[in-house]
Order: sequence, then C-alpha cells, then structure tokens
Amino acid sequence: MALTPDDVVTKQFQHVRFKEGFDPDEVDDFLDEIVVEWRKTIAENDELKAKLAAYESGETPAAAAEAPAEPVVVDAPAPVETPAPAPAPTSVGDPAAASAGIIELAQRLHDEHVAEGKAQRDQLISEAQSRASAIVAEAEAKGRDEIARLEKERAALESRISELNAFERDYRAQLRSYIEGKLRDLDTTATPSGSTPVSAIGL
Repeated sequence: MALTPDDVVTKQFQHVRFKEGFDPDEVDDFLDEIVVEWRKTIAENDELKAKLAAYESGETPAAAAEAPAEPVVVDAPAPVETPAPAPAPTSVGDPAAASAGIIELAQRLHDEHVAEGKAQRDQLISEAQSRASAIVAEAEAKGRDEIARLEKERAALESRISELNAFERDYRAQLRSYIEGKLRDLDTTATPSGSTPVSAIGL
C-alpha cells in the first residue's frame, strides 16, 4: 500500500518514558513540514501529468496551461524552522529519450575516462623517456670518466715501463763495464807472473 501525506499526519508513535528519545513536538513539526512539501510535490506531479495528457491528446499548451490546477489544501501548521528541501518533481517523459540521455551520459563519461587514461599514458611515457635519457646520459658520462681514468693509468704504466727499461739498459751497461773492468784487472795481474791470462782459458 502506497504511503500518503495523510498517513504521515495520522501516524501515532508510542511515548517512551524514563528513557532517552526525541522531543515529540520537534518530531511532529518536522513531519508537518514533510507533509506540506509532499503535497506540493503531488500537486506539481498531477499538473505535469495533466499537461502531458493534454499535449498527447492534441490540445495546445496554452489551453493546458489555462486549465485550473487542483487547489492544494494544507491542514498542517506552518513550519517553525528551516523547511526541509522539497523532493524533485517526478519527471514524466519518453522512456526512449531518457534512455538516450543515459546512453549519452555514459558515452561522455567513457570518453572522459579514455581521454584521462590517454593523458596519463602519455605522461608516464614521457616520464619514462626522460628517466631513460637521464640514465643513458649518466651511464655515458661514467663511461667517459672510466675510460679517461684507464687511459691515465695506462699512460702512467707505460711511463713506468719505459723507466724500467731504461733502468735495465743502464744497469746492464754498468754491469758489463764492471765485469769487463774486473776481467782486465785479472789479465793485468796474471800476465807478469807468467800465469795464463784468464781470457786465455775461456773465462
């Protein structure tokens, strides 16, 4: 059974004593406000239905507008505080048009989500490319630094090798000179005494 404004007006609640609860007067005032707004909504709905019926039957909108609307009888007292917002009037229209509107809204939302997804994709790709470029540049810089360091170490090693080679040549020359000098000394000391020179015995 559908609920009507009269059902709200005549509804009785049991009073609770010795327990916490709402103020009955405030509840009644708020219910009165609901009834007033509800009756306004019903009257507007009936008027819209009458206009729609007149339009579908071929009457002009002006004739439908001139039809007297059913007066709204309000038995409830005027609202005391800020009234509750009235519910939106029930729209009476073509279901096909409503479906088309819903489809259009869904398509628009879909397009917005797709556009947002593409924008996020492009942003992520751009960020990834930037990071990749930065990583490549950093790796190339490190590679150049490492090559320069290795080249420097190689030059130092080659210089050290050259020094060692020169030292070896000098050392060999000095050793040869020293040995030859000692051999000459031996030959000199051995000849006056009639001994066989060292060089003659193959030393």
